[in-house]
Amino acid sequence: MKIEEKYLMWLNHPQMDDDLKEELQNMNEQQKKDAFYIDAQFGTAGIRNILGAGTNRLNVYTIRKATKGVAEVLKQKGGNLSVAIAYDNRYKSAEFAMQTAKILASYNIRVYLYDSLRTTPQLSFTVRYLHCTAGIMITASHNTKEYNGYKIYDENGCQLVPIKVAPIIKAIADIEEDFVEEAVLNEQQQKLITYISADVDKIYLDEVLTVQLNPDLSKDNFKIVYTSQHGTSYKPISTLFAKVGYDTVYVKEQCYPDPAFTNTIIPNPEDPRAYVLALEYARKNDADVVLTTDPDGDRLGLAVKQGNEYILMTGNQTGAVLIDYVLSMHKEKGTLPKNAVLFNTIVTSDLGEAIAHDYGVDVEKTLTGFKYIGDKIEMHNQKKDKKFIFGYEESYGYLIKDFVRDKDANQSCLLIAECANYYKKKGLTLYDVLQKLYQKYGTYAESQKSIEFAGADGSIKMQNLLAKLRKEQPQNIAGCAVVKYQDFGTQKCYENGNVEDIVGFDKSDVLKYFLADGSWIAVRPSGTEPKCKFYYCIKGKDAKDVQTKQQLYYKAVTELI
Repeated sequence: MKIEEKYLMWLNHPQMDDDLKEELQNMNEQQKKDAFYIDAQFGTAGIRNILGAGTNRLNVYTIRKATKGVAEVLKQKGGNLSVAIAYDNRYKSAEFAMQTAKILASYNIRVYLYDSLRTTPQLSFTVRYLHCTAGIMITASHNTKEYNGYKIYDENGCQLVPIKVAPIIKAIADIEEDFVEEAVLNEQQQKLITYISADVDKIYLDEVLTVQLNPDLSKDNFKIVYTSQHGTSYKPISTLFAKVGYDTVYVKEQCYPDPAFTNTIIPNPEDPRAYVLALEYARKNDADVVLTTDPDGDRLGLAVKQGNEYILMTGNQTGAVLIDYVLSMHKEKGTLPKNAVLFNTIVTSDLGEAIAHDYGVDVEKTLTGFKYIGDKIEMHNQKKDKKFIFGYEESYGYLIKDFVRDKDANQSCLLIAECANYYKKKGLTLYDVLQKLYQKYGTYAESQKSIEFAGADGSIKMQNLLAKLRKEQPQNIAGCAVVKYQDFGTQKCYENGNVEDIVGFDKSDVLKYFLADGSWIAVRPSGTEPKCKFYYCIKGKDAKDVQTKQQLYYKAVTELI
Protein backbone atom coordinates (compact mmCIF):
# COMPACT_ATOMS: atom_id res chain seq x y z
CA MET A 1 0.00 0.00 0.00
CA LYS A 2 1.31 3.44 -0.90
CA ILE A 3 2.11 6.05 1.74
CA GLU A 4 -0.80 8.32 0.77
CA GLU A 5 -3.25 5.41 0.89
CA LYS A 6 -2.04 4.42 4.36
CA TYR A 7 -2.28 8.00 5.50
CA LEU A 8 -5.86 8.42 4.26
CA MET A 9 -6.89 5.12 5.79
CA TRP A 10 -5.64 6.31 9.18
CA LEU A 11 -7.08 9.79 8.76
CA ASN A 12 -10.54 8.53 7.88
CA HIS A 13 -10.74 5.61 10.28
CA PRO A 14 -13.96 5.99 12.31
CA GLN A 15 -12.31 4.96 15.58
CA MET A 16 -9.16 7.08 15.23
CA ASP A 17 -8.05 8.66 18.50
CA ASP A 18 -8.89 12.39 18.50
CA ASP A 19 -5.35 13.54 19.32
CA LEU A 20 -3.86 11.33 16.61
CA LYS A 21 -6.48 12.49 14.11
CA GLU A 22 -5.53 16.12 14.77
CA GLU A 23 -1.86 15.26 14.28
CA LEU A 24 -2.67 13.53 10.99
CA GLN A 25 -4.64 16.53 9.75
CA ASN A 26 -1.66 18.80 10.35
CA MET A 27 0.98 16.61 8.65
CA ASN A 28 2.95 17.93 5.69
CA GLU A 29 4.18 15.60 2.93
CA GLN A 30 7.55 14.85 4.59
CA GLN A 31 5.89 14.09 7.91
CA LYS A 32 3.46 11.73 6.17
CA LYS A 33 6.38 9.95 4.53
CA ASP A 34 8.30 9.56 7.79
CA ALA A 35 5.22 8.33 9.66
CA PHE A 36 4.07 5.75 7.08
CA TYR A 37 6.98 4.65 4.90
CA ILE A 38 7.58 1.61 7.11
CA ASP A 39 6.08 -0.16 10.12
CA ALA A 40 7.75 0.36 13.52
CA GLN A 41 10.79 -1.92 13.53
CA PHE A 42 12.50 -4.09 16.13
CA GLY A 43 16.05 -2.87 16.86
CA THR A 44 18.75 -3.73 19.41
CA ALA A 45 16.27 -3.14 22.26
CA GLY A 46 12.82 -4.04 20.96
CA ILE A 47 10.68 -1.36 19.32
CA ARG A 48 11.64 2.23 20.09
CA ASN A 49 10.11 5.12 18.23
CA ILE A 50 8.66 8.61 18.34
CA LEU A 51 5.20 8.88 19.86
CA GLY A 52 2.52 9.87 17.38
CA ALA A 53 0.27 8.87 14.50
CA GLY A 54 1.38 6.41 11.83
CA THR A 55 2.64 2.89 11.32
CA ASN A 56 6.21 4.05 12.00
CA ARG A 57 5.28 5.63 15.31
CA LEU A 58 4.38 4.44 18.82
CA ASN A 59 0.66 4.71 19.57
CA VAL A 60 -2.11 2.52 20.97
CA TYR A 61 -2.63 0.88 17.59
CA THR A 62 1.00 -0.12 17.00
CA ILE A 63 1.27 -1.25 20.63
CA ARG A 64 -1.83 -3.43 20.36
CA LYS A 65 -0.65 -4.86 17.05
CA ALA A 66 2.76 -5.72 18.49
CA THR A 67 1.13 -7.35 21.51
CA LYS A 68 -1.20 -9.37 19.34
CA GLY A 69 1.87 -10.71 17.52
CA VAL A 70 3.49 -11.58 20.86
CA ALA A 71 0.32 -13.34 22.00
CA GLU A 72 0.05 -15.37 18.80
CA VAL A 73 3.59 -16.66 19.26
CA LEU A 74 3.14 -17.38 22.98
CA LYS A 75 -0.03 -19.38 22.34
CA GLN A 76 1.97 -21.72 20.12
CA LYS A 77 4.01 -22.69 23.18
CA GLY A 78 0.94 -24.04 24.97
CA GLY A 79 0.73 -24.72 28.69
CA ASN A 80 0.17 -22.20 31.47
CA LEU A 81 1.31 -18.93 29.94
CA SER A 82 2.06 -15.75 31.89
CA VAL A 83 3.62 -12.37 31.14
CA ALA A 84 5.00 -9.74 33.53
CA ILE A 85 4.59 -6.09 32.50
CA ALA A 86 6.26 -2.94 33.82
CA TYR A 87 6.60 0.62 32.58
CA ASP A 88 8.58 3.81 33.12
CA ASN A 89 7.74 7.52 33.47
CA ARG A 90 7.19 8.37 29.81
CA TYR A 91 4.13 9.74 28.08
CA LYS A 92 1.59 6.97 27.45
CA SER A 93 3.61 4.34 29.34
CA ALA A 94 0.86 3.42 31.83
CA GLU A 95 -1.76 3.41 29.05
CA PHE A 96 0.40 1.24 26.78
CA ALA A 97 1.02 -1.18 29.66
CA MET A 98 -2.72 -1.58 30.31
CA GLN A 99 -3.52 -1.97 26.61
CA THR A 100 -0.83 -4.65 26.42
CA ALA A 101 -2.25 -6.43 29.47
CA LYS A 102 -5.77 -6.46 28.00
CA ILE A 103 -4.67 -7.89 24.65
CA LEU A 104 -2.75 -10.68 26.39
CA ALA A 105 -5.66 -11.46 28.72
CA SER A 106 -7.99 -11.64 25.71
CA TYR A 107 -5.81 -14.57 24.58
CA ASN A 108 -6.34 -16.14 28.03
CA ILE A 109 -2.73 -15.42 29.01
CA ARG A 110 -2.19 -14.56 32.68
CA VAL A 111 -0.71 -11.09 33.23
CA TYR A 112 1.28 -9.81 36.19
CA LEU A 113 1.18 -6.02 36.00
CA TYR A 114 2.97 -3.39 38.08
CA ASP A 115 0.56 -0.67 39.21
CA SER A 116 3.19 2.10 39.06
CA LEU A 117 6.53 2.70 37.38
CA ARG A 118 9.44 0.31 37.88
CA THR A 119 12.96 -0.02 36.53
CA THR A 120 13.83 -2.29 33.62
CA PRO A 121 16.06 -4.59 35.73
CA GLN A 122 13.14 -5.08 38.13
CA LEU A 123 11.04 -6.31 35.21
CA SER A 124 13.78 -8.76 34.24
CA PHE A 125 13.97 -9.99 37.84
CA THR A 126 10.18 -10.28 38.10
CA VAL A 127 9.96 -12.50 35.01
CA ARG A 128 12.44 -14.88 36.63
CA TYR A 129 11.00 -14.69 40.14
CA LEU A 130 7.39 -15.30 39.06
CA HIS A 131 8.47 -17.95 36.51
CA CYS A 132 6.74 -16.11 33.68
CA THR A 133 6.76 -17.20 30.06
CA ALA A 134 7.75 -13.69 28.97
CA GLY A 135 8.02 -10.07 30.05
CA ILE A 136 7.25 -6.70 28.48
CA MET A 137 8.76 -3.36 29.49
CA ILE A 138 7.26 -0.12 28.20
CA THR A 139 10.21 2.28 27.97
CA ALA A 140 12.42 4.24 25.61
CA SER A 141 15.37 4.02 28.01
CA HIS A 142 17.58 7.13 27.67
CA ASN A 143 15.90 8.65 24.60
CA THR A 144 14.33 12.10 24.71
CA LYS A 145 10.72 12.81 25.73
CA GLU A 146 9.36 12.37 22.18
CA TYR A 147 10.03 8.61 22.34
CA ASN A 148 8.60 5.51 23.91
CA GLY A 149 9.28 1.84 23.37
CA TYR A 150 8.40 -1.80 23.86
CA LYS A 151 10.95 -4.37 25.07
CA ILE A 152 10.16 -8.10 25.09
CA TYR A 153 11.81 -10.57 27.47
CA ASP A 154 11.98 -14.36 27.40
CA GLU A 155 11.40 -16.75 30.29
CA ASN A 156 14.95 -16.12 31.55
CA GLY A 157 14.35 -12.38 31.91
CA CYS A 158 16.55 -11.70 28.89
CA GLN A 159 15.62 -9.46 25.97
CA LEU A 160 14.89 -11.50 22.87
CA VAL A 161 17.82 -12.33 20.61
CA PRO A 162 17.11 -12.37 16.83
CA ILE A 163 16.23 -16.06 16.59
CA LYS A 164 13.55 -15.57 19.26
CA VAL A 165 12.23 -12.26 17.99
CA ALA A 166 11.92 -13.41 14.37
CA PRO A 167 8.64 -15.36 14.90
CA ILE A 168 7.14 -12.31 16.62
CA ILE A 169 8.16 -10.01 13.76
CA LYS A 170 6.51 -12.45 11.32
CA ALA A 171 3.38 -12.73 13.45
CA ILE A 172 3.03 -8.94 13.57
CA ALA A 173 3.56 -8.68 9.81
CA ASP A 174 0.84 -11.30 9.26
CA ILE A 175 -1.73 -9.15 11.06
CA GLU A 176 -3.47 -7.38 8.21
CA GLU A 177 -5.31 -4.68 10.13
CA ASP A 178 -3.42 -1.67 11.49
CA PHE A 179 -6.26 -0.86 13.86
CA VAL A 180 -6.30 -3.59 16.48
CA GLU A 181 -9.18 -2.58 18.73
CA GLU A 182 -8.98 -2.38 22.50
CA ALA A 183 -9.63 -5.80 23.98
CA VAL A 184 -13.00 -6.26 25.69
CA LEU A 185 -12.54 -8.84 28.42
CA ASN A 186 -15.12 -11.18 29.87
CA GLU A 187 -15.30 -11.68 33.64
CA GLN A 188 -12.90 -14.63 33.61
CA GLN A 189 -10.35 -12.81 31.46
CA GLN A 190 -10.48 -9.75 33.72
CA LYS A 191 -9.35 -12.00 36.58
CA LEU A 192 -6.25 -12.96 34.57
CA ILE A 193 -4.74 -9.49 35.20
CA THR A 194 -3.06 -9.44 38.62
CA TYR A 195 -1.20 -6.51 40.12
CA ILE A 196 2.26 -7.43 41.38
CA SER A 197 2.74 -7.28 45.13
CA ALA A 198 5.21 -4.83 46.69
CA ASP A 199 6.80 -7.92 48.29
CA VAL A 200 8.56 -8.53 44.96
CA ASP A 201 10.27 -5.12 45.26
CA LYS A 202 11.68 -6.08 48.65
CA ILE A 203 12.89 -9.45 47.41
CA TYR A 204 14.61 -7.78 44.45
CA LEU A 205 16.28 -5.12 46.64
CA ASP A 206 17.46 -7.78 49.09
CA GLU A 207 19.15 -9.50 46.14
CA VAL A 208 20.74 -6.20 45.05
CA LEU A 209 22.25 -5.81 48.52
CA THR A 210 24.20 -9.04 47.93
CA VAL A 211 26.38 -7.39 45.27
CA GLN A 212 28.33 -5.65 48.05
CA LEU A 213 31.83 -7.04 48.48
CA ASN A 214 32.73 -5.02 51.59
CA PRO A 215 29.35 -4.40 53.25
CA ASP A 216 30.90 -3.59 56.63
CA LEU A 217 33.06 -0.78 55.29
CA SER A 218 32.47 2.45 57.24
CA LYS A 219 30.36 5.02 55.40
CA ASP A 220 31.87 7.94 57.33
CA ASN A 221 33.34 10.90 55.45
CA PHE A 222 31.88 9.83 52.12
CA LYS A 223 29.12 11.71 50.28
CA ILE A 224 27.08 10.96 47.16
CA VAL A 225 24.95 13.17 44.94
CA TYR A 226 22.34 11.17 43.05
CA THR A 227 19.75 11.94 40.36
CA SER A 228 17.25 9.66 38.66
CA GLN A 229 16.71 12.07 35.71
CA HIS A 230 12.95 12.13 36.41
CA GLY A 231 12.88 8.36 35.91
CA THR A 232 12.27 5.14 37.79
CA SER A 233 15.33 4.57 39.97
CA TYR A 234 14.80 7.14 42.73
CA LYS A 235 12.73 4.80 44.88
CA PRO A 236 15.00 1.72 44.69
CA ILE A 237 18.23 3.73 44.98
CA SER A 238 17.05 5.84 47.91
CA THR A 239 15.84 2.67 49.65
CA LEU A 240 19.17 0.91 49.07
CA PHE A 241 21.33 3.86 50.13
CA ALA A 242 19.25 4.42 53.27
CA LYS A 243 19.51 0.73 54.15
CA VAL A 244 23.28 0.69 53.68
CA GLY A 245 23.81 4.07 55.35
CA TYR A 246 25.28 6.28 52.64
CA ASP A 247 25.21 10.04 53.12
CA THR A 248 23.30 10.94 49.96
CA VAL A 249 22.09 14.25 48.58
CA TYR A 250 19.29 13.85 46.05
CA VAL A 251 18.76 16.28 43.17
CA LYS A 252 15.19 16.98 44.22
CA GLU A 253 14.26 18.77 40.98
CA GLN A 254 15.01 15.57 39.01
CA CYS A 255 13.96 12.85 41.47
CA TYR A 256 10.24 12.78 40.74
CA PRO A 257 8.66 11.09 37.70
CA ASP A 258 8.11 13.52 34.84
CA PRO A 259 7.49 12.49 31.20
CA ALA A 260 8.51 15.98 30.03
CA PHE A 261 11.92 15.71 31.75
CA THR A 262 11.35 19.31 32.79
CA ASN A 263 14.45 19.84 34.90
CA THR A 264 17.07 17.97 32.92
CA ILE A 265 18.62 18.98 29.61
CA ILE A 266 18.80 15.37 28.47
CA PRO A 267 18.17 12.16 30.47
CA ASN A 268 21.07 10.20 28.97
CA PRO A 269 24.08 9.47 31.26
CA GLU A 270 26.28 9.26 28.15
CA ASP A 271 25.72 12.98 27.53
CA PRO A 272 27.61 15.54 29.68
CA ARG A 273 24.52 17.77 29.68
CA ALA A 274 22.76 15.22 31.91
CA TYR A 275 25.07 16.17 34.80
CA VAL A 276 24.69 19.96 34.84
CA LEU A 277 22.32 20.28 37.82
CA ALA A 278 23.80 17.33 39.71
CA LEU A 279 27.27 18.91 39.49
CA GLU A 280 25.89 22.11 40.98
CA TYR A 281 24.66 20.03 43.92
CA ALA A 282 28.02 18.25 44.14
CA ARG A 283 29.98 21.51 44.38
CA LYS A 284 27.66 22.93 47.03
CA ASN A 285 27.80 19.76 49.11
CA ASP A 286 31.44 18.77 48.47
CA ALA A 287 30.33 15.34 47.25
CA ASP A 288 32.85 12.62 46.43
CA VAL A 289 30.88 11.21 43.51
CA VAL A 290 27.87 12.04 41.37
CA LEU A 291 25.70 9.12 40.26
CA THR A 292 22.94 9.35 37.66
CA THR A 293 20.67 6.70 36.22
CA ASP A 294 18.70 6.89 33.01
CA PRO A 295 14.87 6.94 32.99
CA ASP A 296 14.32 3.18 33.06
CA GLY A 297 17.13 2.51 35.52
CA ASP A 298 19.41 0.25 33.51
CA ARG A 299 22.30 2.69 32.79
CA LEU A 300 24.58 4.39 35.30
CA GLY A 301 26.66 7.54 34.84
CA LEU A 302 29.49 8.66 37.14
CA ALA A 303 31.36 11.87 37.94
CA VAL A 304 34.30 11.85 40.36
CA LYS A 305 35.70 14.68 42.48
CA GLN A 306 39.35 15.17 41.54
CA GLY A 307 40.93 18.05 43.44
CA ASN A 308 38.58 20.98 43.00
CA GLU A 309 37.00 19.64 39.81
CA TYR A 310 34.59 16.89 38.83
CA ILE A 311 35.57 14.50 36.07
CA LEU A 312 32.96 12.61 34.07
CA MET A 313 33.98 8.99 33.58
CA THR A 314 32.88 7.13 30.47
CA GLY A 315 31.13 3.79 30.44
CA ASN A 316 34.35 2.08 29.41
CA GLN A 317 36.34 3.76 32.19
CA THR A 318 33.78 2.99 34.88
CA GLY A 319 33.58 -0.57 33.62
CA ALA A 320 37.37 -1.00 33.85
CA VAL A 321 37.48 0.33 37.44
CA LEU A 322 34.57 -1.91 38.47
CA ILE A 323 36.15 -4.97 36.86
CA ASP A 324 39.42 -4.44 38.70
CA TYR A 325 37.60 -3.87 42.00
CA VAL A 326 35.34 -6.92 41.63
CA LEU A 327 38.14 -9.26 40.57
CA SER A 328 40.67 -7.96 43.11
CA MET A 329 38.17 -8.33 45.96
CA HIS A 330 37.21 -11.85 44.90
CA LYS A 331 40.87 -12.78 44.59
CA GLU A 332 41.66 -11.31 48.01
CA LYS A 333 38.75 -13.18 49.61
CA GLY A 334 39.47 -16.42 47.74
CA THR A 335 36.07 -16.37 46.02
CA LEU A 336 37.17 -15.89 42.40
CA PRO A 337 35.93 -18.95 40.45
CA LYS A 338 38.53 -20.79 38.37
CA ASN A 339 36.06 -20.88 35.49
CA ALA A 340 34.98 -17.22 35.75
CA VAL A 341 33.87 -15.49 32.58
CA LEU A 342 33.31 -11.80 31.78
CA PHE A 343 31.16 -10.55 28.91
CA ASN A 344 31.41 -7.36 26.90
CA THR A 345 30.57 -6.27 23.35
CA ILE A 346 32.52 -5.81 20.13
CA VAL A 347 32.39 -2.01 20.58
CA THR A 348 33.58 -2.04 24.21
CA SER A 349 37.13 -0.98 25.11
CA ASP A 350 39.94 -3.54 25.23
CA LEU A 351 41.06 -2.28 28.66
CA GLY A 352 38.53 -4.35 30.59
CA GLU A 353 39.58 -7.44 28.66
CA ALA A 354 43.25 -6.83 29.50
CA ILE A 355 42.40 -6.52 33.21
CA ALA A 356 40.28 -9.67 33.21
CA HIS A 357 42.95 -11.74 31.48
CA ASP A 358 45.48 -10.56 34.07
CA TYR A 359 43.27 -12.17 36.73
CA GLY A 360 42.92 -15.34 34.68
CA VAL A 361 39.31 -14.61 33.74
CA ASP A 362 37.95 -15.55 30.32
CA VAL A 363 36.35 -12.81 28.21
CA GLU A 364 33.64 -13.41 25.62
CA LYS A 365 32.46 -10.70 23.25
CA THR A 366 28.96 -10.27 21.90
CA LEU A 367 27.21 -7.99 19.45
CA THR A 368 25.86 -4.69 20.78
CA GLY A 369 22.82 -5.13 23.01
CA PHE A 370 22.69 -6.59 26.50
CA LYS A 371 20.33 -9.31 25.25
CA TYR A 372 23.38 -11.08 23.83
CA ILE A 373 25.12 -10.96 27.21
CA GLY A 374 22.00 -12.28 28.94
CA ASP A 375 21.78 -15.06 26.38
CA LYS A 376 25.45 -15.99 26.95
CA ILE A 377 24.88 -16.13 30.70
CA GLU A 378 22.03 -18.58 30.25
CA MET A 379 24.01 -20.69 27.76
CA HIS A 380 26.88 -21.19 30.21
CA ASN A 381 24.49 -21.79 33.12
CA GLN A 382 22.90 -24.59 31.11
CA LYS A 383 26.28 -26.04 30.19
CA LYS A 384 27.60 -25.53 33.75
CA ASP A 385 31.02 -24.82 32.22
CA LYS A 386 31.70 -21.18 33.13
CA LYS A 387 30.67 -18.92 36.01
CA PHE A 388 29.45 -15.39 35.27
CA ILE A 389 31.48 -12.76 37.12
CA PHE A 390 30.67 -9.48 35.34
CA GLY A 391 29.03 -8.11 32.20
CA TYR A 392 29.13 -4.65 30.69
CA GLU A 393 28.99 -2.55 27.56
CA GLU A 394 30.45 0.83 26.67
CA SER A 395 27.03 2.51 26.80
CA TYR A 396 27.07 2.74 30.62
CA GLY A 397 25.43 -0.62 31.31
CA TYR A 398 26.76 -3.08 33.93
CA LEU A 399 25.61 -6.30 35.56
CA ILE A 400 27.26 -7.71 38.67
CA LYS A 401 25.01 -10.63 39.60
CA ASP A 402 22.83 -12.59 37.21
CA PHE A 403 19.58 -12.74 39.16
CA VAL A 404 18.81 -10.07 36.55
CA ARG A 405 19.54 -10.71 32.87
CA ASP A 406 19.76 -7.12 31.72
CA LYS A 407 22.02 -4.25 32.67
CA ASP A 408 21.11 -3.06 36.15
CA ALA A 409 21.82 0.48 37.35
CA ASN A 410 20.52 -0.36 40.84
CA GLN A 411 23.22 -3.01 41.28
CA SER A 412 25.77 -0.72 39.63
CA CYS A 413 24.99 2.30 41.84
CA LEU A 414 25.43 0.27 45.00
CA LEU A 415 28.71 -1.28 43.90
CA ILE A 416 30.29 1.86 42.42
CA ALA A 417 29.45 3.72 45.65
CA GLU A 418 31.20 0.99 47.65
CA CYS A 419 34.14 1.02 45.25
CA ALA A 420 34.57 4.81 45.54
CA ASN A 421 34.24 4.67 49.33
CA TYR A 422 36.76 1.81 49.54
CA TYR A 423 39.40 3.68 47.56
CA LYS A 424 38.76 7.00 49.31
CA LYS A 425 39.73 5.32 52.57
CA LYS A 426 43.01 4.43 50.84
CA GLY A 427 43.54 8.03 49.74
CA LEU A 428 42.52 7.43 46.13
CA THR A 429 39.72 8.59 43.86
CA LEU A 430 38.26 6.39 41.14
CA TYR A 431 40.05 8.61 38.62
CA ASP A 432 43.33 7.83 40.43
CA VAL A 433 42.53 4.13 40.16
CA LEU A 434 41.89 4.53 36.43
CA GLN A 435 45.30 6.19 35.96
CA LYS A 436 46.97 3.28 37.75
CA LEU A 437 45.22 0.89 35.38
CA TYR A 438 46.53 2.92 32.43
CA GLN A 439 50.05 2.72 33.82
CA LYS A 440 49.75 -1.06 34.08
CA TYR A 441 47.85 -1.95 30.90
CA GLY A 442 48.41 1.00 28.56
CA THR A 443 46.50 4.25 28.14
CA TYR A 444 43.17 4.11 26.35
CA ALA A 445 40.85 6.82 25.07
CA GLU A 446 37.41 5.68 24.02
CA SER A 447 34.82 7.85 22.34
CA GLN A 448 31.81 7.78 20.08
CA LYS A 449 30.76 10.11 17.27
CA SER A 450 27.40 9.99 15.52
CA ILE A 451 25.83 11.19 12.28
CA GLU A 452 22.06 11.77 12.29
CA PHE A 453 19.98 10.11 9.55
CA ALA A 454 16.39 11.03 10.38
CA GLY A 455 13.31 9.94 8.45
CA ALA A 456 12.77 7.78 5.36
CA ASP A 457 15.47 9.55 3.34
CA GLY A 458 17.90 9.25 6.21
CA SER A 459 17.55 5.48 6.32
CA ILE A 460 18.54 5.24 2.64
CA LYS A 461 21.53 7.55 3.17
CA MET A 462 22.75 5.43 6.09
CA GLN A 463 22.52 2.25 4.01
CA ASN A 464 24.46 3.96 1.23
CA LEU A 465 27.19 4.99 3.68
CA LEU A 466 27.69 1.42 4.88
CA ALA A 467 27.73 0.18 1.28
CA LYS A 468 30.39 2.76 0.41
CA LEU A 469 32.60 1.70 3.32
CA ARG A 470 32.29 -1.96 2.32
CA LYS A 471 33.23 -1.16 -1.25
CA GLU A 472 36.16 1.10 -0.37
CA GLN A 473 37.93 -0.71 2.47
CA PRO A 474 40.76 1.55 3.75
CA GLN A 475 44.27 0.13 3.91
CA ASN A 476 45.31 2.70 6.49
CA ILE A 477 43.68 5.35 8.65
CA ALA A 478 45.66 8.52 9.40
CA GLY A 479 48.77 6.72 8.17
CA CYS A 480 48.35 3.76 10.55
CA ALA A 481 47.92 0.41 8.79
CA VAL A 482 44.63 -1.46 9.03
CA VAL A 483 45.90 -4.91 10.05
CA LYS A 484 42.50 -6.58 10.38
CA TYR A 485 39.00 -5.79 9.15
CA GLN A 486 35.78 -7.43 10.35
CA ASP A 487 32.42 -7.17 8.61
CA PHE A 488 29.70 -8.60 10.85
CA GLY A 489 27.15 -8.10 8.06
CA THR A 490 28.88 -10.53 5.71
CA GLN A 491 30.45 -12.34 8.72
CA LYS A 492 33.92 -12.19 7.18
CA CYS A 493 37.26 -11.30 8.74
CA TYR A 494 40.14 -10.05 6.57
CA GLU A 495 43.69 -10.34 7.95
CA ASN A 496 47.13 -10.78 6.36
CA GLY A 497 45.59 -11.45 2.96
CA ASN A 498 43.37 -14.21 4.36
CA VAL A 499 39.59 -14.27 4.62
CA GLU A 500 37.95 -16.23 7.44
CA ASP A 501 34.37 -16.63 8.62
CA ILE A 502 33.30 -14.85 11.79
CA VAL A 503 31.58 -17.49 13.91
CA GLY A 504 29.48 -17.26 17.06
CA PHE A 505 27.76 -13.99 16.10
CA ASP A 506 24.46 -13.18 14.43
CA LYS A 507 24.67 -11.05 11.31
CA SER A 508 24.83 -7.36 12.18
CA ASP A 509 25.57 -4.25 10.12
CA VAL A 510 28.86 -3.51 11.91
CA LEU A 511 32.32 -2.82 10.44
CA LYS A 512 35.43 -2.89 12.63
CA TYR A 513 38.94 -1.78 11.67
CA PHE A 514 41.94 -2.93 13.76
CA LEU A 515 45.03 -0.71 13.51
CA ALA A 516 48.71 -1.55 13.85
CA ASP A 517 49.08 0.53 17.04
CA GLY A 518 46.53 -1.54 19.00
CA SER A 519 43.66 0.87 18.37
CA TRP A 520 40.40 0.07 16.59
CA ILE A 521 37.47 1.92 15.01
CA ALA A 522 33.98 0.49 14.54
CA VAL A 523 31.01 1.70 12.50
CA ARG A 524 27.48 0.71 13.45
CA PRO A 525 23.98 2.01 12.63
CA SER A 526 22.07 2.53 15.88
CA GLY A 527 19.32 0.04 16.59
CA THR A 528 17.33 2.54 18.68
CA GLU A 529 17.88 5.97 17.08
CA PRO A 530 18.16 7.32 13.50
CA LYS A 531 21.93 7.67 13.53
CA CYS A 532 25.15 5.93 12.53
CA LYS A 533 27.66 5.53 15.35
CA PHE A 534 31.45 5.57 15.07
CA TYR A 535 33.30 3.98 18.00
CA TYR A 536 36.95 4.74 18.72
CA CYS A 537 39.20 2.75 21.04
CA ILE A 538 42.60 4.46 20.90
CA LYS A 539 45.63 2.95 22.61
CA GLY A 540 48.81 4.88 23.27
CA LYS A 541 51.77 5.48 25.57
CA ASP A 542 50.12 8.22 27.66
CA ALA A 543 47.27 10.74 27.70
CA LYS A 544 48.97 13.14 25.31
CA ASP A 545 49.69 10.35 22.84
CA VAL A 546 46.10 9.06 22.74
CA GLN A 547 44.65 12.57 22.47
CA THR A 548 46.88 13.33 19.49
CA LYS A 549 45.92 10.05 17.82
CA GLN A 550 42.25 10.65 18.55
CA GLN A 551 42.18 13.91 16.64
CA LEU A 552 44.07 12.36 13.72
CA TYR A 553 41.66 9.43 13.53
CA TYR A 554 38.59 11.67 13.80
CA LYS A 555 39.84 13.75 10.88
CA ALA A 556 40.74 10.71 8.78
CA VAL A 557 37.38 9.00 9.30
CA THR A 558 35.51 12.22 8.49
CA GLU A 559 37.40 12.42 5.20
CA LEU A 560 36.77 8.73 4.54
CA ILE A 561 32.99 9.01 4.81
